[in-house]
Order: sequence, then structure tokens, then C-alpha cells
Amino acid sequence: MPPQPATDLDAPPRLLVQPDPADPRLTRRVAGRDHTGAAVETSVTVERPLTLYLNRQEIVTMMTILDRPEDLAIGYLLNQGMLRPGSAVTGVEYDEDLGVVVVRTPGATDFEAKLRKKTLTSGCAQGTAFGDLMEDFEGVRLPPEAEIRTSWLYRLLHRINTLPSLYLEAGAIHGCALCERDQPLVYMEDVGRHNAVDKIAGWMFREGCPPGDKIFYTTGRLTSEMVIKTVRMGIPILVSRSGFTAWGVELARQANLTLIGRCKGKRFIALAGEERIVFDADLAYVPEESAKHWRKNSREAGAVRSRDDEGAGRPLAGQHDED
Repeated sequence: MPPQPATDLDAPPRLLVQPDPADPRLTRRVAGRDHTGAAVETSVTVERPLTLYLNRQEIVTMMTILDRPEDLAIGYLLNQGMLRPGSAVTGVEYDEDLGVVVVRTPGATDFEAKLRKKTLTSGCAQGTAFGDLMEDFEGVRLPPEAEIRTSWLYRLLHRINTLPSLYLEAGAIHGCALCERDQPLVYMEDVGRHNAVDKIAGWMFREGCPPGDKIFYTTGRLTSEMVIKTVRMGIPILVSRSGFTAWGVELARQANLTLIGRCKGKRFIALAGEERIVFDADLAYVPEESAKHWRKNSREAGAVRSRDDEGAGRPLAGQHDED
């Protein structure tokens, strides 16, 4: 197949699920003062507690934006090993007034031992995996026939970065996308990237979405936690604008997960599963990323914003900090 130009950015993607930045429950206007002392008003993200029960047992209380509590609850239990991909779920009940979501299964469950056994990971705002960290990990066989073409990757990154998002509205948020070829299918955001990941895992479980041909995108670092959750979901390719941790790379190689990070403009680095990458894009057709799209914590982006008092230098949806 001849090289394909990576400049076909045609119509905006039609996602199956994405946050609504205009939802008044998700942001709040707050008054304050800026660095010059002038009065300002800005949008801030609203986080609320959500307590998760599995049948009658309280599992955890999470801080979340509460836009998709049912998906978050199911995904959390899946990624903590308290539900399996084939588990039966008889109901998910959410009470907005109480801030409680209950996941019901046919049989009784007892996870006291699992809840006591915690492993500290590098997760944003949570950083804890319950139970045996490597439970089910060694048995996973991600499909070797999966592939990612560089022409898909460049188009995909552009489409994710230009999505309407809560990040552009209020900041202080992470995003994740479930993708197929060069199209994002589902985009989720939350105050912690682990919540955004869990929402997608829960959505996939509830919709019966097959993972073997999918690509997962995250705005956060490629850490051990991110790798473990992606492998648990059965997705063979993980992509981020951000960097890597050594344990994340080691686990990705063990599970044969394709790990692609530091994606910016024409550049990226793959440190695991490189054999799935098809280098079909002609780099002459791939535009360099505009300075106004650089990450907000980069030195260059700060210089751009200092010259632009109207905020045109702010980053796009997929261009978050690595925290």
C-alpha cells in the first residue's frame, strides 16, 4: 500500500458518548481576581462524592463529576477485579440525592480480604489497586493481529484534540478515548484519569463492545496503573501525549501491549509492542503541531499565552498536564 497523506481531517467525529461542556451540573462560575488585581469570573469543574456499593457491601467513595455514575461504578469494579468480563449484573441503581450507586449481582459477594490488600500505584487522585495487582494479568493474551497505522494515529490525535470538552470549559480534568482505526468512538472526562478510564471500561461492559480491535487514548502518563487497566480491558494499543514510567513499560512488554507516548505533531515514541505499528503515513504531509496547541505546562506554551491575552494559546481537549 502506498503512503497515505495524514491531512484528511474532514468532518468532526460523531461520538457515541462524550461529555456535554454546557451541562450546568458539571461546572460552576466563580469570581476572583487575576494576576493584575482585576476582577474576573471563570468556570471551575464541580466534583462530588459518589459512594459505590456492590450488593450490600460498601466498596469506596470516589470524587467525580457524576456525569456517568453507572458506567463509572461498573468500570471501577471490573478494573479492581471485583467483576469479571463475563459476570452477571442484575442491576445498577443510582440515587442522585444520596450520591450512592449500587451494583447488584445474582450471588453474594465478600471482598473484605481484597479490600484489605492494597497496592500503591501512581494513579492520579487515587493511586490504589485493591487485591492482587497482577491477578489475571499474566493470563491475558492481547491479540497480536491488531495494528495501528501511523496515518490513523495522526488523524486520531487531531480529532481528539479538537473535541469540545470540559477541559476547554473549566480545566482541572483528564480525558480518555476509546477509538477504532482513526475514529474516536467514546470520550470520557473526569477529575482523575482513573475515573475516565473506568467509565470507558463500564461502558464497554454494558454495551458488549469487543476490545480486540480498539485503541485506547489517555491524556495522562503511561504508568503501571494505566497499563494494567488497559490490559484488563483487553485493548491491545495504548496511546498518550504524555510520557512513560519504567514499570509501565515493563508491564506493557510482559502483556504484549503496544505502548505509544509523547505524541506531538509528527513525533511519537513506542516502547512496547512496536510490531503492531504500520508506518504508512508520509511525514511530508503531516503538519507540525501549532504552538497554540502545546501543553499548558510547557515553557513554549507559556510564552505563546503571554503574547495572547485572549487565550488563543490555551491547549486543546487532549492536551492536559501529566499530573
